[in-house]
Amino acid sequence: MKGLIHLYCGDGKGKTTAATGLALRAAGAGRRVLFVQFFKDGSSSEVKALRSVPGVAVRICPVQHGFFRDMDDETRRRAVADFTALFEAAAAEAAENADLLVLDEAVSACNHGMIPKDALLRFLREKPEGLEVVLTGRDPAPELLELADYVTEMRKIRHPYDRGIRARKGVEF
Repeated sequence: MKGLIHLYCGDGKGKTTAATGLALRAAGAGRRVLFVQFFKDGSSSEVKALRSVPGVAVRICPVQHGFFRDMDDETRRRAVADFTALFEAAAAEAAENADLLVLDEAVSACNHGMIPKDALLRFLREKPEGLEVVLTGRDPAPELLELADYVTEMRKIRHPYDRGIRARKGVEF
């Protein structure tokens, strides 16, 4: 089966949720899944659940650097090195041991220069034929939009956060 590229983007809720749903579907079909998160600490409820599913491997950056907007120059330099290493390791692992690779928040990591855009584009162009890839994040570069076979935009119309309701465990994380 030819592996395709999915891009879940937009300012609405549901990008990671959709990627998680596809990961569960693939695992349920006996496919090997590698789920990688950038900018997140691995404590969210979907990651806890995915870690318990046979056939799913989860990778996160071992060092948490915080929100991009709060990073000083030194933290950004370390984050670039760590996120680039995470991406490179995930690409190599997926090429050998996965049928589905989810790169959660890779679009944001790319936009902020945390992973090199040219390396991400090269990987997507040269990925193994059968590898399905999911990318999530806001404001994808035109080159990513062009490469994607599926582009799904989650558009926020209303969100409880706008009314002061904080993120709720099991719903937003």
